[in-house]
Amino acid sequence: MNRALRVATTGMAAQQMNIEIIANNLSNVNTTGFKKVRAEFQDLMYQTMQIAGASPAGQSSTQPVEVQVGNGVVPVGTVRQFTQGDPQMTGNKLDMAVNGEGFFQIRRPDGTIAYSRDGQFKLASDGQLVSAQGYLLEPGISIPANSDIQISRDGKINTVTDGDILPTLSGEVELAKFVNPNGLRAIGNNLFVETVASGAPTYGKPGDEGFGELIQSQIEASNVDVVEEMVAMIVAQRAYEINSKTVRTVEEMMQIANNLRR
Repeated sequence: MNRALRVATTGMAAQQMNIEIIANNLSNVNTTGFKKVRAEFQDLMYQTMQIAGASPAGQSSTQPVEVQVGNGVVPVGTVRQFTQGDPQMTGNKLDMAVNGEGFFQIRRPDGTIAYSRDGQFKLASDGQLVSAQGYLLEPGISIPANSDIQISRDGKINTVTDGDILPTLSGEVELAKFVNPNGLRAIGNNLFVETVASGAPTYGKPGDEGFGELIQSQIEASNVDVVEEMVAMIVAQRAYEINSKTVRTVEEMMQIANNLRR
């Protein structure tokens, strides 16, 4: 009986975590460049009460199957799905979307590099391209004041100021990609950092094989599918209810056992 209670408890805890992940996906349905997450679970160790092939005492026959009792479920991972989000036109010439696997490189205040799919860039007071948090785009790109900005698909940023006949190259965007992007650690602010699991980044220019191209005046929308998440939420809710029903059933069985009279 106690084992059944523990197993049902692990099931309720797993589905609670599942709901929390689904809720986070839904809350970020309008977050630029957000990648949805799904939980992965595995069953726990089993207690073997009878081994297949064993012979009961005093018998020559062998048991054809094992008798095993499981101990529940445990979360083993949260997998981020890096499928491409839909492009959204903004009309802002500083906005960029990566049509491919590449990540923008963002220099944080402590000097470390983080990675992002969020291409909503702004101009700092000194003309540097920065993220919404004011973090520098790496490598640094400075835009002259009062200039028209043209961003090509291969990452070249040209500017035209009053009186210029030809555009001036102000900088080039460099992208990074990873062997295992699922190994990246999300740290908030639409940023990821590398881990041992992700491997070291490989750098390249937009248009290089595997990195993707840049699209000016567009951003990448979240890849969260609201209908899919709602269905997953209903399934998780029903699973939680069934596990709670198991707890109530076990309690009722224990009460019956306690009320037995000789």
